[in-house]
Amino acid sequence: MNILFLCVANSARSQMAEGLARTIFGDRATITSAGSEPSQVNPVAIEVMTEVGIDISGQQSTSVSEVDTSSVDLVITLCTDEVCGVFPGQVKRLHWPITDPASEDVSATATELLARFRTARDQIKARIEILNALLDTPHDKLEELSSKEFHASIRVNNLPQSVRFYAWLLDTWPKEWTHRYATFIRPDLGLNFVLLVADDKQLNHDTLYHLGIGVSDKSAVIDAYYRAQIFGAHIEKPPRTTWKGTPLHELWLKDPDGTLIEIYARLTEAEMYNKPKDDAPEYLTDHSADGL
Repeated sequence: MNILFLCVANSARSQMAEGLARTIFGDRATITSAGSEPSQVNPVAIEVMTEVGIDISGQQSTSVSEVDTSSVDLVITLCTDEVCGVFPGQVKRLHWPITDPASEDVSATATELLARFRTARDQIKARIEILNALLDTPHDKLEELSSKEFHASIRVNNLPQSVRFYAWLLDTWPKEWTHRYATFIRPDLGLNFVLLVADDKQLNHDTLYHLGIGVSDKSAVIDAYYRAQIFGAHIEKPPRTTWKGTPLHELWLKDPDGTLIEIYARLTEAEMYNKPKDDAPEYLTDHSADGL
């Protein structure tokens, strides 16, 4: 991928972005920067980049008019109130509004100037790190995730107040509620949303604090399992059919912060006839690779 960082003077923000991106992406992307009114690389930008072990002293300011439009896949503009140069062509575009750390205020001290440049550097670095993570994300999506249902359960401190707020926000009363939870259903939005009291008591298996994504059928749950394995996601529970509570074909994943994700499909009437007498869950795949 060829990435162009674009601002006005191509002296501070885009130059720091170029140096950071080259270091973070390595040989996975070609990085350039340019400006609509190029000047020269700001010495303070060079200084704060040296602080993080990156030398941009050899970089030069370039006019956007000199860039070969056919060689760019992604343009990232970094201007805020200024007007960034126009980059023609059918390319993917992102806008990261970063305040220009360069100051024409003669009263600004060297310490204040350094602080502004460090802030801009760190903000740009964090955004590039996210972009770097996204470049490795597989583009194939889990089958029909968006076509069925999205389930979310969140904890709240005051259930009555939160029920009132979400009843207004979602324009519907909860389908049911107890002293510990309330469930909102919006079939037109594919939404199943649960509020849980944050009282540290054990939660019923139907009201766990988690996100849930409904898919079409059992095969879609199994497909999600194999895709999760390829992606390298943490598999909390391999795909299985459960009968207690709401009968489901389900797969449990865990995100990097420990939030549980349930990918599930409701059983058909024909599948319900196969319910075992002991209600024991039935695994849908060979799950020995998951250590279970």
